[in-house]
Amino acid sequence: ISGKNSNLDLAYLKDFVATTNKTVKEVGLENSELVFAGYGIVAPEYGWNDYKGIDWKGKTAVVLINDPGFKSSDSTLFKGNTMTYYGRWTYKYEEAARQGAAGVIIIHETEPASYGWNVIESSWSGARLVIESEAPLLDVESWISNESANKLFDISAMKGQDYKTIAHNKSFQPIPLELSVSVGIENNIKKDVSKNVVAMIPGTDQKDEFIIYSAHWDHLGVGKPIEGDSIYNGAVDNATGTAGLLAIAEAFKKSKPTKRSIVFIALTGEEQGLLGSAYYAAHPIFDPKKTIANINMDAINSLGEMKDLTITGFGQSEMDEYAKEAAEAQNRYIIKDPTPEKGSFFRSDHFNFAKIGIPALYAAGSYEGFDHSIEEIKGANENYEEFKYHQVSDNYDSKTFELSGIRLDLQLFYEVGLTLSNDDYFPKWYDSSEFKAARK
Repeated sequence: ISGKNSNLDLAYLKDFVATTNKTVKEVGLENSELVFAGYGIVAPEYGWNDYKGIDWKGKTAVVLINDPGFKSSDSTLFKGNTMTYYGRWTYKYEEAARQGAAGVIIIHETEPASYGWNVIESSWSGARLVIESEAPLLDVESWISNESANKLFDISAMKGQDYKTIAHNKSFQPIPLELSVSVGIENNIKKDVSKNVVAMIPGTDQKDEFIIYSAHWDHLGVGKPIEGDSIYNGAVDNATGTAGLLAIAEAFKKSKPTKRSIVFIALTGEEQGLLGSAYYAAHPIFDPKKTIANINMDAINSLGEMKDLTITGFGQSEMDEYAKEAAEAQNRYIIKDPTPEKGSFFRSDHFNFAKIGIPALYAAGSYEGFDHSIEEIKGANENYEEFKYHQVSDNYDSKTFELSGIRLDLQLFYEVGLTLSNDDYFPKWYDSSEFKAARK
């Protein structure tokens, strides 16, 4: 980072990460002007435009993670404390590319991102997968640590200003920082094919209508070694979902044939930005208008049987009611996502099914156990997020894995699909859902 009076050298992985989705040998930024673009959002429905008034060609936007509603008591500011898609890192890069920027630097903070810098290190280092696309692409996609971002602002034209508060207003105007950034990326490019694996059990009377079960089979592969271990197995994320997909497929195969067809998709590239489900959504095998629902399994509870079923995206569709009926049959109760600021609805493959109008269920027991208190479950979840999520330590451990909780959730997902597969009804999106229009 270069300025008129000071420079700032950043260390890869420790202070920043940088990558590109361009499939070229060499790419980078050379003295690209840095401009603070607030949250990096263009949302006409909220009267919000962080990119207005600037020609972004050749420039690099510095943006905050999440959206203006984060930690807000104002439910009309975006969706208040419930993250919208505008808060996701994927959106930040997509919008900047649409605006013609050369690069984006996202400022990391653990709470609004919902994960620590260790997740950035493990997820944005090593090999990256991209799907060839006609969409505009940035030269460089980057994150910077919060500590390094503060140092950046201290040598910028905004020194001494509270940049987070300034960004928290729809009248915000992009602010040139009087700094430039240079970074180079050398790619070793390998063109290959990674598979979505699809299977179907045909229905009888309504075999041209489909219920899709999904789970992603990928994790992070081989990465930064920790105590000599460099294999990121992903036992919870997402061997649980992949095994669950196979178990439910086996259960349907052994049961009486259903009226509607049951589809099972093991998706690739979820950890690289929901790539497998994005590809399926763009090239669906089964007509989305005849696809009744998606039931997605990702990081199923392994902490024992839960009294609750926590629905991520509760209030989006009538899939809530099917889940509620199945939960009550297990003497369980439904709760909505207790941490909506994390934007979990946008962080797994069901999101891409929702984008093409297919009502989706993404749920798991995660709040109160039959044998463990709310406090114990909260502590276990926090321990996983801090020490195991996207780390080499996400391994199967027979001493800590309580498979009874996985079994209970899988039984519920099976029952929801079974009910739908022998019904004539198409679950609907609620009027308040942003996905309703895609169903028409």
